[in-house]
Amino acid sequence: MFDKHVCQADLSLKREGGFKLDCKVTFPGEGLTAIFGESGSGKTTFLRCIAGLEQAHGSVTVGQEIWQDDSKNIFLPTWQRQLGFVFQESSLFPHLTALGNLEFAVKRSSSLYSKKRMNEAIDLLGLNQLLKRKPHELSGGERQRVAIARAISTDPHILLFDEPLASLDYARKAEILPWLERLKKDLRIPMLYVTHSALEVVRLAEHIVIMNNGKSIVSGSLDKVLSNIDFPIKLEGNIGVVFKGQVIEKETQWRLNKVAVGDFFVFLKDNGEPIGESVLFRILAKDVSITAKKSEVTSILNVVSGQVTAIRPEENGFDTVVQINCSGQKLLALITNCSAQRLSLKVGDPVWAQFKTMSLDNTM
Repeated sequence: MFDKHVCQADLSLKREGGFKLDCKVTFPGEGLTAIFGESGSGKTTFLRCIAGLEQAHGSVTVGQEIWQDDSKNIFLPTWQRQLGFVFQESSLFPHLTALGNLEFAVKRSSSLYSKKRMNEAIDLLGLNQLLKRKPHELSGGERQRVAIARAISTDPHILLFDEPLASLDYARKAEILPWLERLKKDLRIPMLYVTHSALEVVRLAEHIVIMNNGKSIVSGSLDKVLSNIDFPIKLEGNIGVVFKGQVIEKETQWRLNKVAVGDFFVFLKDNGEPIGESVLFRILAKDVSITAKKSEVTSILNVVSGQVTAIRPEENGFDTVVQINCSGQKLLALITNCSAQRLSLKVGDPVWAQFKTMSLDNTM
């Protein structure tokens, strides 16, 4: 049985041309951790070093298994690391059926549980109707599901994903994302997921590592990192946060859901979620306004009390990012410098944050 302690990687690497990897990361022993950053930030290199496909200096520990420790002269080659790796392309053997590809992985695995893991993967990823088909008879999304199942069939202690949806169009991505969501809930092993897609981060990750120029600049739980005022990351071009709530009431007449988020609630468009259903929704900082007093007469449905916890003027000289603690949930607001001055905002000030229901994205 895999010991679900935290995992750690402390790696450095230099390449010709000036690229340097200097990345120290700790991530949970189960669930999905996104490695997020722009192209060229070192995400894939970091992942390959964890897999042993490239040899960096440092250490790698998965659970209580030491895969690399330079101080003890330990470096396990890739074939001795119990991992599954899913690449951008499925890379299935074209002459084998889907089942044949899975059975090949089982034969190459040293684990006694590989056959069991293969059968679990078939069920988890809904592959029963596809097993007799060869790769050319499958859609792009179906091929990638088989590739993921093949990785699981080795009975891995960690799953590594290198932008597995990058080669798929929007429809195929939408098709496979629910399977990945199910996977992270049911497998209960650590997963590292390299992506530059904010949508995939929001849908899949509980933990996130932000990389830039070969370094991990910030890491932590998704909600804390998204609301970090010092390293705000962009969601499809804009900074913002993601909240998770639960539908507690349906305003059927207005096609609205009343959603509890911690100690407060918001109104979201009703997309058919039943009472009790968990929902994710995104609030972009540019859609949040701030008032010193609660507006009693307003068209804005979502008005939440909070306290200013951080203020950071942007370098453009035009606007300011304000972090607001709303009953333990951190919210970001992007307002003009003029507005910040008019409100005389200071850390510790009580405020009201407002955001229109129409501006919230709960289709994730």
